[in-house]
Amino acid sequence: MKLSIAIDGPAGAGKSTIAKLLGAKFNLMYINTGAMYRAVTLFALRKNITTENVCLLCEMIESLEMHFECDKLIVNNEDISEEILLPIISNTVSHYAAIPDVRKILVELQRNLSSKYNVIMDGRDIGTVVLTDAPYKFFLTANAEERAERRHKELISKGISLSYNNILDDIIKRDYIDTHRETNPLTKAKDAVQIDSSNKNIEEVVDIMSCYINNSYFL
Repeated sequence: MKLSIAIDGPAGAGKSTIAKLLGAKFNLMYINTGAMYRAVTLFALRKNITTENVCLLCEMIESLEMHFECDKLIVNNEDISEEILLPIISNTVSHYAAIPDVRKILVELQRNLSSKYNVIMDGRDIGTVVLTDAPYKFFLTANAEERAERRHKELISKGISLSYNNILDDIIKRDYIDTHRETNPLTKAKDAVQIDSSNKNIEEVVDIMSCYINNSYFL
């Protein structure tokens, strides 16, 4: 049986950073499911496919060849890792991610990966939908202000200028959309360990999760 670890939580909680570190520590393939939805959004915007045109959107997704190379997301042989972090993607991704048919296609792809490899995935519905049998589930959160500050610093480090207030407003809107969408809303799995990272640094969160993983039959 393949090992799988699920990390869920709202935007800006630090899921991707934590998942990458845990993946490296325990020799797991890191699958950034949020990046996959961002990729769909990017290509939909490029092709002017709206959220209303579901059939065309699904056809487009089926034409995308996605894979991860370390921290990079490669789609159709193009590294889109930086472009999917642009504000226009962040402001739009929740609308595309809320479409049931889109989620169905990507969930199937994510499950196929987990059946072939030892994986760690982060997203919005990993523990509740994608990896329901994962032996390790975490729900990572932080207050909206802290998450906005982290995202603001991340964008500045990448040379992207956007005000803190705009980022905070976007995070609050995304939280509402993610938790109120009809299909697979963001929610904590009943058997997930909840960790509030508002007053914790990355190393502290990694240590907490590592303790849960280490205290098991796997190791």
